[in-house]
Amino acid sequence: MYQLDIVLKSGKNLAARDRGGTSDPYVKFKMGGKEVFRSRTVHKNLNPVWDEKVSLLLESLCEPLYVKVFDYDFGLQDDFMGSAYLYLESLELGRQLDVTLDLKDPQQPEHKLGTLQLAVTLSPKEGDFQDANILFRKTWKRSTKQPHQSVRLSDIHRKAQLWRGIVSISLIEGRNLMPMDANGLSDPYVKFRLGYQKYKSKTMSKTLSPQWREQFDFHLYDEHGGVVDITVWDRDARKRDDFMGRCQVDLSVLSKEHTHKLELPLEEGEGLLVLLVTLTASAAVSISDLSANLLDDPLERQNILNRYKLLRSFHNVRDVGVVQVKVIRAEGLMAADVTGKSDPFCVVELSNDRLQTHTVYKNLNPEWNKVFTFNVKDVHSVLEVTVYDEDKDRSADFLGKVAIPLLNIRNGERKSYGLKNKALTGPTKGVIYLEMDVIFNTVKAGLRTLTPAEQKYLEEEPRVCKQLLQQNFLRVKRCVLFLINIGSYINSCFEWESPKRSLTAFLLFILAVWNFQLYMIPLSLLLLLVWNYLRVALGRDPRHGSMKEMEDMLEDEDDELDKEDSERKGFMDKLYAIQDVCISVQSALDEVASYGERIKNTFNWTVPFLSCLAIVVLSIGTVVIYFIPFRYIVLIWGVNKFTKKLRDPYNIDNNELLDFLSRVPSDVQVVQYQELRQDPSQSPNKRKKNNPG
Repeated sequence: MYQLDIVLKSGKNLAARDRGGTSDPYVKFKMGGKEVFRSRTVHKNLNPVWDEKVSLLLESLCEPLYVKVFDYDFGLQDDFMGSAYLYLESLELGRQLDVTLDLKDPQQPEHKLGTLQLAVTLSPKEGDFQDANILFRKTWKRSTKQPHQSVRLSDIHRKAQLWRGIVSISLIEGRNLMPMDANGLSDPYVKFRLGYQKYKSKTMSKTLSPQWREQFDFHLYDEHGGVVDITVWDRDARKRDDFMGRCQVDLSVLSKEHTHKLELPLEEGEGLLVLLVTLTASAAVSISDLSANLLDDPLERQNILNRYKLLRSFHNVRDVGVVQVKVIRAEGLMAADVTGKSDPFCVVELSNDRLQTHTVYKNLNPEWNKVFTFNVKDVHSVLEVTVYDEDKDRSADFLGKVAIPLLNIRNGERKSYGLKNKALTGPTKGVIYLEMDVIFNTVKAGLRTLTPAEQKYLEEEPRVCKQLLQQNFLRVKRCVLFLINIGSYINSCFEWESPKRSLTAFLLFILAVWNFQLYMIPLSLLLLLVWNYLRVALGRDPRHGSMKEMEDMLEDEDDELDKEDSERKGFMDKLYAIQDVCISVQSALDEVASYGERIKNTFNWTVPFLSCLAIVVLSIGTVVIYFIPFRYIVLIWGVNKFTKKLRDPYNIDNNELLDFLSRVPSDVQVVQYQELRQDPSQSPNKRKKNNPG
């Protein structure tokens, strides 16, 4: 076993890839097809200086080190700037060598693309090299208990690349930014980058002093810190967005477990940004083989259970829990290649965390046997497992997907999930076998429910869709019809259409008004929750009819996709001028319908955890209103609201009720998260055709 120490010094005369005749270069090191190191980005420089060091553990010198240089381009595919190989067999042991690598393009080998300067030291693996050696000893200790399983150095490499903390950045505001529009204002938004992690803020319209109040979480892989690149842009719908300035945050100079208020002036522009930056140490997201399963070790599992027990509910409130996912195998996948086979790999996502397995080539029944471990920041997050077909010439092909809410996981149960299409509305070919465990603190999970949900930054941009617009309209119509039916029922009591019902309603009205107290409002909502719980417990599920109707609606949408594809070009041409308006209407309809469905699903016990939380809150509200005069409650609420900005000027506003409802799934999400009813005798296509509607 060997240790390879590399100092990436600098580059010279690199290729220009930007319009201004410069580049934003960064370097990747690869071994065995796996990325083992990635440098920081040096902006607008063809002779960059990095001075970065990396240490790699090697079990063989046969595999060369593959070095690739790219030009960073935010939001677009990074441009290739050249590559070279470092052949390790030619290095002398125990001696530092200065190496110059000539960068070439394999497609045009005659072109010179500059050089890289490295300092390389190859030495036998001796002594204690901190985390890597500790991980090796742990893995070796486990493997001695299971002698048929070997220790592989690639696992140690993967574990050595775990993230060691979270960098939380709150984008508060901008001041005196550069005017970019003819009216003397701008439409600014901010892009962030730390390594390969890229986030983007919302756009603020027509202002030079925007108030964003947004929070972004980055994973910190280097315990010594890193540099967050921040750029400000002006949104222009008619042409390419305009650059307004940049700044950087050097995390290595910031202390951990402390919130730093930073006012950063913009270089190459005007004004400044106000940020709050917090570095928090955290357990790592990891990937390993089944032989290194963390939760199967009784001692490790007990340590995790102790970490999230009720007595530690107010220790590190943001650390809600941990989830472990075993991706075992898949069967009967779709053939994506002309040979009738596929090259499948699996991607596991939880909020903004994303990990993937290796690729199994030429196989429709792959076995991965990988274990993924994620920190849980919100127990209402949804775990997404997607299977792709690797294609070296272009982007990977989609093969199937499942979405599993964390609260639906049954610990230790190994089961098969039928794969769905991209929209999660219908089946596709194949099943995937998973085993999951989730451990969390109930009190932390409840408190997290009343704070804003984490934004997922890799979601697709909304687009105009005729079927989706119609679907959202029908969902709003259902909510409105529900209210109309209630109004009609109440009106029928006044009309004495049914004397018995009208007399009963009249007596209840007199009793309720005569004895009314304010605490009866939350009490009545509490009784409604209890009533629906009893209905669910007795098998009279109030959700069944609406869910069946929603399934039929989504199936109708799926049946029309082929027709829509053939009509899309002409349809989009007609709507091009009013596309933004259509997207706004479509989104507004979706939001109105979703909130109506979420209120209904809270009382229907669609997510028992949230309904139980609602019972706790309503019970507390009933007791508080019963014993404390209402004027005092309003006074306390008003004083808190009026003084909040005085006490904390950079507090990010939130509405606890809307935050709670954002965790309740809408009817569309309920259908998307449902497991497919698998029938081995029928293919997905036959099942789809046999569905009514």
